[in-house]
Amino acid sequence: MRVSLAVLASALAANAPAPAPTPVATPVPAPAPPVKPARLPGFAAELAQRPPIDGPSGWRVIPDDQAWAALASASPTQRQSARWDYAVSLIGSNRAAEALGVLQVMLADDPDLGLVAAFQLALGSVNAMLNRPSEALATLSMPALAANAEACAWRLRALARAMLGSDALGQVNCALPAINARQGAARSPFILTAAQVAIDANHPDRAMNWLAAFSDRDPGANLLRGRILMAQGDVPGARLRFARAEQSGDLPQKLEARIDQIELAASQHGIAPADGIKQLGAIRFAWRGGEIERHALQVEYRLASDSGDLRGALRAGATLFRFFEPGADSGPMLTQLRTALASALAPDSKVPLVDAAGIYWDYRELAPAGAEGDLLVGRLASRLEDAGLYGRGAELLQYQLLQRTQDVARGPLSVKVAALHILSGHPERAIDVLRSTEGPSYSDPMRFDRKRVEAVALFQIGKPEAAMAALDDVPGGDRLRAEMLWKRDDWGAFVAANEAHLPAPGTLDPVAQAIVLRHAVALAMLGREDQLAGLRSRYETAFARLPSGGVFELLTREPRGVDPAALSGAMAAIPAASPAGTLGDLLEVDTKAAQNGG
Repeated sequence: MRVSLAVLASALAANAPAPAPTPVATPVPAPAPPVKPARLPGFAAELAQRPPIDGPSGWRVIPDDQAWAALASASPTQRQSARWDYAVSLIGSNRAAEALGVLQVMLADDPDLGLVAAFQLALGSVNAMLNRPSEALATLSMPALAANAEACAWRLRALARAMLGSDALGQVNCALPAINARQGAARSPFILTAAQVAIDANHPDRAMNWLAAFSDRDPGANLLRGRILMAQGDVPGARLRFARAEQSGDLPQKLEARIDQIELAASQHGIAPADGIKQLGAIRFAWRGGEIERHALQVEYRLASDSGDLRGALRAGATLFRFFEPGADSGPMLTQLRTALASALAPDSKVPLVDAAGIYWDYRELAPAGAEGDLLVGRLASRLEDAGLYGRGAELLQYQLLQRTQDVARGPLSVKVAALHILSGHPERAIDVLRSTEGPSYSDPMRFDRKRVEAVALFQIGKPEAAMAALDDVPGGDRLRAEMLWKRDDWGAFVAANEAHLPAPGTLDPVAQAIVLRHAVALAMLGREDQLAGLRSRYETAFARLPSGGVFELLTREPRGVDPAALSGAMAAIPAASPAGTLGDLLEVDTKAAQNGG
């Protein structure tokens, strides 16, 4: 009997809501499903009372026509049972994706199914077949399935896929009845998985015993036999096994055999590591994802590390951590990568500074966490700043600020990042950083520091009024405001702002000299002879013994006697020390020149 696809779709979905994407889960027992009313209740209890599925015979295959007919004619009370029979048949036919769809619809219609061991076993098996180990282990780890041979067999495969070889090996004895109950092609994946985890756990004899079940010509078994022989140092034997697997295997097996041959040749100096890495890259270009790319990356990492290729090792290692689930070797590998990264970024490293900054930026997720990582980045940023590479330093610290720094610690770092953006000629980026890191937890001194830098950035983008408004109620803001007025040649406003900062007569350091001489310039520009005379009387003795005394004499004598050229020269002779300190230095940045590296 033939049933239309429309009828089948209606019977399967039956107005059920679309299932949400399966979240990534950790291998722990599945949490209790949310409590919500079941649309088709009752089958969960019935399924729980049925005999458990503890071997391949539990996945009874029925013809599709029969399954569809049962679905099309099922009453609401029979629909879940018909769906279950169809899902079980799909699992037995290795049609995992279709089975998963049916199971998700069943669960949406009756959440209580999530409590039933047989249903969880079905979910776990299809997720294992679909190479979704986290999801598989989340359902297969419920206590009721701990000693179930069929569940152990699927846990074996899921744990191996999750790179948890020692845990997978612990499932073998429990899984034996379910594996032995299978025949031919249905049995092979389980035996090959058991052999592979035995190899990974350094039990070659045990692996060879498993592989004895296969023909001497089987390509999958020959791959594993070759890996055992390679580990045992039998190079000719391993080379022959890999060649035979490449000769008779399917495309994935051919690629795996090629990867093994590259590793074997490199270990015997039959191929240069760089050439091996190039060949592995070609394989990864042709086949993305899955165990083949993971294997190629693992070999690429070993070749690069052994040959001292820092960038190659970081590239392969970072790709493994970015796109593949961590395995048993991930911890040692991460430690090695972090050590190599720290060595490349160290002040005494032979890696050029610009290259070191690029290496960190490309592989920054490998940097150590916590204080160690902060110190690493801080030192690199300081070296970039000392070399005048302000933009690169700002990029590094901004990543640190936004991705690794939290709460109050963001305050001082945000000021540093903003200052580097200004020095690099990008004050608009400084404003963005400060505003994106606003928070209520900053102390008053830290808020004032942020406001001062923001005022400088606003002034640099041509918003002097906004810059000065930002300094309202900021302690010491008058000095920075006076610096801005000096930069604008706003002589009258400058005199009013600078008056309060004139030093006491006596010994004058360079900053004090600059304050007095600037005041004199402004008064001269305004023609205020009486105030100039007062300034001259107050500081004449102090300047008489200073190199800048001649400048002071020129500026404070009869203003009408000072020609423009002499006044311009006097301004140029004023000490460069800024009364506003480092913030004054930021105001001196020529934005266009800084952007052009000048």
